[in-house]
Amino acid sequence: MELSFATSRPGSQEVSAALVPLNLGDLIVQQAGEKEIMLRFKAVDEATHQGILQTISDKFAADSPEQIKELQFESIGPVIGKELQQKAWWQIFLVSLGIIIYIAFAFRKVSKPLASWKYGVSAIIALLHDIVIVAGFFSVLGHFFNVEIDALFITALLTIMGFSVHDTIVVFDRTRENITRHHGGTFAEVVNDSVNQTIVRSVNTSLTVLLVLLSLYILGGATIKNFVLALLFGIAIGTYSSIFVASPVIVDWNNFGKKTKSAR
Repeated sequence: MELSFATSRPGSQEVSAALVPLNLGDLIVQQAGEKEIMLRFKAVDEATHQGILQTISDKFAADSPEQIKELQFESIGPVIGKELQQKAWWQIFLVSLGIIIYIAFAFRKVSKPLASWKYGVSAIIALLHDIVIVAGFFSVLGHFFNVEIDALFITALLTIMGFSVHDTIVVFDRTRENITRHHGGTFAEVVNDSVNQTIVRSVNTSLTVLLVLLSLYILGGATIKNFVLALLFGIAIGTYSSIFVASPVIVDWNNFGKKTKSAR
Protein backbone atom coordinates (compact mmCIF):
# COMPACT_ATOMS: atom_id res chain seq x y z
CA MET A 1 0.00 0.00 0.00
CA GLU A 2 1.29 3.48 -0.89
CA LEU A 3 -0.15 6.56 0.81
CA SER A 4 0.47 10.25 0.22
CA PHE A 5 0.11 12.97 2.88
CA ALA A 6 -0.85 16.48 1.87
CA THR A 7 0.97 18.11 4.79
CA SER A 8 3.31 16.51 7.32
CA ARG A 9 4.19 12.84 6.96
CA PRO A 10 4.29 10.69 10.15
CA GLY A 11 7.34 8.63 11.05
CA SER A 12 7.60 4.95 10.21
CA GLN A 13 7.60 3.95 13.88
CA GLU A 14 4.45 5.98 14.53
CA VAL A 15 2.60 4.30 11.67
CA SER A 16 3.75 0.83 12.78
CA ALA A 17 2.60 1.48 16.35
CA ALA A 18 -0.82 2.72 15.16
CA LEU A 19 -1.41 -0.43 13.07
CA VAL A 20 -0.38 -2.99 15.73
CA PRO A 21 -4.02 -3.74 16.77
CA LEU A 22 -4.87 -4.81 13.20
CA ASN A 23 -2.42 -7.75 13.38
CA LEU A 24 -0.91 -7.26 9.92
CA GLY A 25 1.90 -9.78 10.40
CA ASP A 26 5.42 -8.81 9.43
CA LEU A 27 4.61 -5.14 8.79
CA ILE A 28 7.22 -3.02 7.01
CA VAL A 29 6.78 0.76 6.76
CA GLN A 30 9.06 2.79 4.49
CA GLN A 31 9.19 6.46 3.69
CA ALA A 32 9.18 7.28 -0.04
CA GLY A 33 9.53 10.56 -1.86
CA GLU A 34 8.78 13.72 0.11
CA LYS A 35 5.37 12.93 1.59
CA GLU A 36 4.65 9.28 0.78
CA ILE A 37 4.90 6.09 2.79
CA MET A 38 4.82 2.47 1.63
CA LEU A 39 3.47 -0.39 3.72
CA ARG A 40 4.05 -4.12 3.20
CA PHE A 41 2.08 -6.68 5.18
CA LYS A 42 0.35 -10.06 4.94
CA ALA A 43 -2.59 -10.63 2.60
CA VAL A 44 -5.76 -9.01 3.99
CA ASP A 45 -9.44 -8.82 3.05
CA GLU A 46 -11.18 -5.63 1.96
CA ALA A 47 -12.52 -4.92 5.45
CA THR A 48 -9.00 -4.92 6.87
CA HIS A 49 -7.82 -2.83 3.92
CA GLN A 50 -10.39 -0.17 4.76
CA GLY A 51 -9.54 -0.55 8.44
CA ILE A 52 -5.92 0.36 7.71
CA LEU A 53 -6.99 3.51 5.87
CA GLN A 54 -9.41 4.45 8.64
CA THR A 55 -6.84 3.87 11.40
CA ILE A 56 -4.21 6.02 9.70
CA SER A 57 -6.79 8.70 8.94
CA ASP A 58 -8.03 8.78 12.54
CA LYS A 59 -4.53 8.83 13.95
CA PHE A 60 -2.82 11.33 11.67
CA ALA A 61 -5.56 13.31 9.93
CA ALA A 62 -8.63 13.24 12.18
CA ASP A 63 -9.60 16.85 11.34
CA SER A 64 -9.18 16.57 7.57
CA PRO A 65 -9.16 12.98 6.23
CA GLU A 66 -8.83 14.25 2.66
CA GLN A 67 -5.17 15.05 3.41
CA ILE A 68 -4.41 11.33 3.08
CA LYS A 69 -4.61 9.78 -0.37
CA GLU A 70 -4.14 6.13 -1.28
CA LEU A 71 -1.93 6.00 -4.36
CA GLN A 72 -1.94 2.24 -4.86
CA PHE A 73 -2.88 -1.04 -3.21
CA GLU A 74 -1.58 -4.35 -4.60
CA SER A 75 -2.17 -7.85 -3.32
CA ILE A 76 -0.09 -10.89 -4.33
CA GLY A 77 -2.43 -13.85 -4.48
CA PRO A 78 -1.77 -17.61 -4.25
CA VAL A 79 -1.40 -17.96 -8.06
CA ILE A 80 1.73 -15.84 -8.02
CA GLY A 81 2.85 -17.67 -4.88
CA LYS A 82 2.55 -21.03 -6.67
CA GLU A 83 4.48 -19.68 -9.67
CA LEU A 84 7.25 -18.47 -7.37
CA GLN A 85 7.35 -21.88 -5.70
CA GLN A 86 7.68 -23.71 -9.02
CA LYS A 87 10.44 -21.40 -10.21
CA ALA A 88 12.27 -21.86 -6.91
CA TRP A 89 12.26 -25.65 -7.29
CA TRP A 90 13.52 -25.35 -10.86
CA GLN A 91 16.30 -23.00 -9.77
CA ILE A 92 17.39 -25.35 -6.99
CA PHE A 93 17.28 -28.34 -9.39
CA LEU A 94 19.37 -26.57 -12.05
CA VAL A 95 21.90 -25.34 -9.49
CA SER A 96 22.21 -28.86 -8.04
CA LEU A 97 22.65 -30.41 -11.49
CA GLY A 98 25.30 -27.83 -12.39
CA ILE A 99 27.22 -28.54 -9.18
CA ILE A 100 27.16 -32.31 -9.79
CA ILE A 101 28.43 -31.88 -13.35
CA TYR A 102 31.16 -29.45 -12.31
CA ILE A 103 32.46 -31.61 -9.43
CA ALA A 104 32.31 -34.75 -11.58
CA PHE A 105 34.41 -32.97 -14.21
CA ALA A 106 36.86 -31.52 -11.68
CA PHE A 107 37.33 -34.94 -10.04
CA ARG A 108 37.42 -36.91 -13.32
CA LYS A 109 40.98 -38.13 -12.67
CA VAL A 110 39.98 -39.58 -9.29
CA SER A 111 37.93 -42.70 -9.93
CA LYS A 112 39.14 -44.82 -7.02
CA PRO A 113 37.96 -45.73 -4.52
CA LEU A 114 34.91 -43.55 -5.30
CA ALA A 115 33.57 -42.47 -8.71
CA SER A 116 33.94 -38.74 -9.36
CA TRP A 117 30.19 -38.09 -9.78
CA LYS A 118 29.55 -39.45 -6.27
CA TYR A 119 31.46 -36.50 -4.81
CA GLY A 120 29.01 -34.21 -6.57
CA VAL A 121 25.97 -36.12 -5.32
CA SER A 122 27.38 -36.08 -1.77
CA ALA A 123 27.81 -32.31 -2.00
CA ILE A 124 24.17 -31.98 -3.11
CA ILE A 125 23.00 -34.13 -0.18
CA ALA A 126 24.77 -31.70 2.15
CA LEU A 127 23.20 -28.73 0.34
CA LEU A 128 19.71 -30.22 0.58
CA HIS A 129 20.37 -30.72 4.30
CA ASP A 130 21.09 -26.97 4.54
CA ILE A 131 18.00 -25.94 2.57
CA VAL A 132 15.64 -28.19 4.53
CA ILE A 133 16.91 -26.86 7.87
CA VAL A 134 16.70 -23.21 6.79
CA ALA A 135 13.19 -23.73 5.35
CA GLY A 136 12.16 -25.49 8.56
CA PHE A 137 13.59 -22.66 10.65
CA PHE A 138 11.54 -20.10 8.72
CA SER A 139 8.45 -22.31 8.94
CA VAL A 140 8.77 -22.14 12.72
CA LEU A 141 9.23 -18.35 12.56
CA GLY A 142 6.20 -18.10 10.29
CA HIS A 143 4.06 -20.20 12.63
CA PHE A 144 4.94 -18.39 15.84
CA PHE A 145 6.00 -14.89 14.68
CA ASN A 146 4.12 -14.43 11.36
CA VAL A 147 7.36 -14.17 9.36
CA GLU A 148 6.58 -14.43 5.64
CA ILE A 149 8.94 -15.52 2.88
CA ASP A 150 9.29 -13.80 -0.48
CA ALA A 151 11.55 -13.75 -3.54
CA LEU A 152 14.47 -12.60 -1.37
CA PHE A 153 14.17 -15.83 0.62
CA ILE A 154 14.68 -17.84 -2.57
CA THR A 155 17.70 -15.66 -3.34
CA ALA A 156 19.02 -16.41 0.15
CA LEU A 157 18.62 -20.18 -0.40
CA LEU A 158 20.56 -20.05 -3.68
CA THR A 159 23.27 -17.93 -2.04
CA ILE A 160 23.52 -20.44 0.81
CA MET A 161 23.89 -23.25 -1.71
CA GLY A 162 26.70 -21.40 -3.48
CA PHE A 163 28.55 -20.56 -0.29
CA SER A 164 28.09 -23.96 1.34
CA VAL A 165 29.42 -25.87 -1.66
CA HIS A 166 32.63 -23.80 -1.50
CA ASP A 167 33.58 -25.34 1.84
CA THR A 168 32.57 -28.80 0.65
CA ILE A 169 34.71 -28.51 -2.49
CA VAL A 170 37.70 -27.38 -0.41
CA VAL A 171 37.42 -30.53 1.74
CA PHE A 172 36.86 -32.79 -1.29
CA ASP A 173 39.74 -31.18 -3.16
CA ARG A 174 42.09 -31.86 -0.26
CA THR A 175 40.79 -35.44 -0.21
CA ARG A 176 41.60 -35.73 -3.91
CA GLU A 177 45.11 -34.38 -3.32
CA ASN A 178 45.74 -36.81 -0.46
CA ILE A 179 44.52 -39.76 -2.57
CA THR A 180 46.75 -38.84 -5.51
CA ARG A 181 49.70 -38.47 -3.12
CA HIS A 182 49.24 -42.15 -2.20
CA HIS A 183 48.14 -41.53 1.36
CA GLY A 184 48.95 -44.70 3.31
CA GLY A 185 45.71 -44.99 5.26
CA THR A 186 42.22 -46.17 4.42
CA PHE A 187 39.76 -43.95 2.57
CA ALA A 188 38.09 -43.00 5.86
CA GLU A 189 41.47 -41.95 7.28
CA VAL A 190 42.21 -39.92 4.13
CA VAL A 191 38.92 -38.06 4.46
CA ASN A 192 39.44 -37.53 8.19
CA ASP A 193 42.91 -36.06 7.61
CA SER A 194 41.53 -33.85 4.83
CA VAL A 195 38.82 -32.47 7.12
CA ASN A 196 41.37 -31.79 9.86
CA GLN A 197 43.62 -29.98 7.40
CA THR A 198 40.85 -27.68 6.13
CA ILE A 199 38.60 -27.18 9.17
CA VAL A 200 40.37 -24.06 10.42
CA ARG A 201 40.14 -22.45 6.99
CA SER A 202 36.42 -23.29 6.72
CA VAL A 203 35.55 -21.95 10.18
CA ASN A 204 37.59 -18.76 9.76
CA THR A 205 36.09 -18.01 6.34
CA SER A 206 32.54 -18.53 7.57
CA LEU A 207 33.17 -16.54 10.76
CA THR A 208 34.23 -13.45 8.83
CA VAL A 209 31.10 -13.68 6.66
CA LEU A 210 28.87 -14.19 9.72
CA LEU A 211 30.32 -11.07 11.38
CA VAL A 212 29.42 -8.99 8.32
CA LEU A 213 25.91 -10.47 8.18
CA LEU A 214 25.42 -9.91 11.90
CA SER A 215 26.23 -6.22 11.51
CA LEU A 216 23.82 -6.02 8.55
CA TYR A 217 21.08 -7.67 10.59
CA ILE A 218 21.53 -5.31 13.53
CA LEU A 219 22.12 -2.08 11.62
CA GLY A 220 20.54 -2.78 8.20
CA GLY A 221 17.10 -1.84 6.97
CA ALA A 222 13.91 -3.69 7.84
CA THR A 223 13.35 -4.80 4.23
CA ILE A 224 16.44 -7.05 4.20
CA LYS A 225 16.25 -8.36 7.78
CA ASN A 226 14.71 -11.72 6.90
CA PHE A 227 17.06 -12.11 3.93
CA VAL A 228 20.09 -11.51 6.16
CA LEU A 229 18.67 -13.80 8.87
CA ALA A 230 18.31 -16.61 6.31
CA LEU A 231 21.92 -16.09 5.22
CA LEU A 232 23.14 -16.00 8.84
CA PHE A 233 21.44 -19.26 9.74
CA GLY A 234 22.12 -20.94 6.40
CA ILE A 235 25.84 -20.19 6.23
CA ALA A 236 26.32 -21.38 9.81
CA ILE A 237 24.50 -24.63 8.96
CA GLY A 238 26.39 -24.87 5.65
CA THR A 239 29.75 -24.71 7.43
CA TYR A 240 28.60 -27.51 9.72
CA SER A 241 27.31 -29.68 6.87
CA SER A 242 30.51 -29.34 4.81
CA ILE A 243 32.46 -30.88 7.67
CA PHE A 244 29.98 -33.20 9.38
CA VAL A 245 27.61 -34.22 6.57
CA ALA A 246 29.30 -34.15 3.15
CA SER A 247 32.50 -35.90 4.21
CA PRO A 248 30.82 -38.72 6.20
CA VAL A 249 28.47 -39.30 3.24
CA ILE A 250 31.34 -40.14 0.86
CA VAL A 251 32.92 -42.40 3.52
CA ASP A 252 29.63 -44.24 4.14
CA TRP A 253 29.01 -44.51 0.39
CA ASN A 254 32.44 -46.06 -0.07
CA ASN A 255 31.89 -48.48 2.83
CA PHE A 256 28.47 -49.44 1.43
CA GLY A 257 30.06 -50.16 -1.94
CA LYS A 258 32.62 -52.42 -0.31
CA LYS A 259 29.95 -54.35 1.61
CA THR A 260 27.89 -54.79 -1.56
CA LYS A 261 30.88 -56.17 -3.45
CA SER A 262 31.83 -58.53 -0.63
CA ALA A 263 28.24 -59.78 -0.39
CA ARG A 264 28.37 -60.79 -4.03
